[in-house]
Amino acid sequence: MREDRKAAIAAYKDRKVAAGIYAVRCTPTGEQWVGWASDLSTIRNRLWFALRLGNHAQRAMQAAWNAHGADAFDLVELERFEDDEPAYVRQSKAKDRLAFWRNQLDAGAV
Repeated sequence: MREDRKAAIAAYKDRKVAAGIYAVRCTPTGEQWVGWASDLSTIRNRLWFALRLGNHAQRAMQAAWNAHGADAFDLVELERFEDDEPAYVRQSKAKDRLAFWRNQLDAGAV
């Protein structure tokens, strides 16, 4: 039992995480917000949790969530970064790509 737990923890720590750019969309209003995450697989849960609690920092997104509910929202992965890049390279790249996607989609920041 203890070995299984240790193995599961080790597997979690060794898993490959994909960093990248994502968009959150509100279908009824057409509003979009673009952000970046160091782990795209966990960002949806983090955002939805804050929105459900009603204390997300992006007030416009929180207002749309309050008005339309969770079913009106969707998270879309826009771009993934290479796994083998160092963190500082990904952060620098993310800054440029965030500006590109926000301009391209006429979106706000998450």
